[in-house]
Parts: sequence; structure tokens; C-alpha cells
Amino acid sequence: MENANINKSRLHIANKEIEIYPGATPDCPIIYLNTFSQEGDTVYQALRRSQAPEHTLVAISGLAWDHDMAPWDIPPLHKNDTPCTGGADAYLQLLTEEIIPEAERTLPGPVLWRGLAGYSLAGLFAVYSLYQTAAFSRIASMSGSLWFPGFQEYVFTHEMKITPQRLYLSLGDRESKTKNPYLKTVQERTETIYNLFRQQGIDTIYRLNQGNHFQNAAQRTAAGIAWILGS
Repeated sequence: MENANINKSRLHIANKEIEIYPGATPDCPIIYLNTFSQEGDTVYQALRRSQAPEHTLVAISGLAWDHDMAPWDIPPLHKNDTPCTGGADAYLQLLTEEIIPEAERTLPGPVLWRGLAGYSLAGLFAVYSLYQTAAFSRIASMSGSLWFPGFQEYVFTHEMKITPQRLYLSLGDRESKTKNPYLKTVQERTETIYNLFRQQGIDTIYRLNQGNHFQNAAQRTAAGIAWILGS
């Protein structure tokens, strides 16, 4: 049952469901959150409990996860997996040209700044977006799939379209405890990318949480969003 205490509005654009949780003031920041299975309410409630700074949250669901969040094609990670088919550029165009204008048209005034957040492949997408658009000035990538083949090399050889004001990375301390040759590199690659961002002078934090990839996802997401909302 939907929580009656949650104030939100909905839009439907290109088969995506957009849930808008407006801030109490018209000139607050706005955070766009790509979700796997409609976690907007759960993350919103976690943010309220954490007393995060005032903001508007826009949660987007109905994504073709292994397509919309993937920067390029990769084969299945294991026998019963599906391949990733690189649709991130097309989805990012939809996000910036259609979803953002329509979502912000529902608000009473201009936003202070925009952030982009995501978990898992959506965390990878959030970091990737920095190299494709200047639309987002703060990024939160929780348990981001920075193991993605070729991504570490990509960030070392490409320039961002915008230098973010704040950038948050987190990972579970058991996520690399796997025999999968791709997934086992996630902590090493995340820490390598974190160190690069620090060297580039970006205000970046990296947090190693207890647990595997699937533990406390909403709480980890809320923690990352709360951090980039800080000054």
C-alpha cells in the first residue's frame, strides 16, 4: 500500500515512470535517481529519517536495466545472465532532453543545482554521465558497477564535460569476494577511479560498507545522496 504521508506526483515518458518528491522550498537542489524496481518511496523515506538537506527527489523506473544503464555492449557475465547492450547514450539523451524538462516544469521555481544518483549499473551510469553531459553537478554512485569492462580505461583517457562539485562512491566490503573474473575487480577498480578523481581535485569520498552487493541498498543510496547534498 502506498504511504499516505508521501507527497509525490507522477509522469510517464517513453515507457518510464517518473515519481517526483518535491522539496519544501522552490529553490532547493534536485536529485535524479535511476531505480531498478521502484525504490523511490524507500529511498525517500530513508532520506527523511536521515534529515538530509532539503531537496527534490525524482525517481525513475521502468528502465531496460542492462540496456539503458550500460555505456557499451558486453557479453553475459555467466551462463544464465543476459548481455549488456549499450543504450546509455540514448537514455541519457531522453533523460536530459525530455524527462528533466518535464519533471522540473512541475516545480514552483528553478532548481538550485542537479545531481544524479544510482545503485549498481545505475551507479556506473551516473559516473559515465559526467563524460557525456554537463547537466549534473553532483554525482552519487553506490555499489557502482565500476568493474564494467573497459570503464576504468575510459575514465583515464577521456575528459569530463563538467567537473562535479561533489562525488560520492561506495561499495560493500564483500562485493569483490567472488570467482567471477569481472566482478572480483570491483573494489580495486573503484579505488583506482576514486584515487584518480582525488588527483584531479574533485571533492570525492569513498565509503566501504559492510556486506555484499545486495545489503541495505536503499540505506546506502540515501547515505550517498545525503552526502552530495551537503555543502
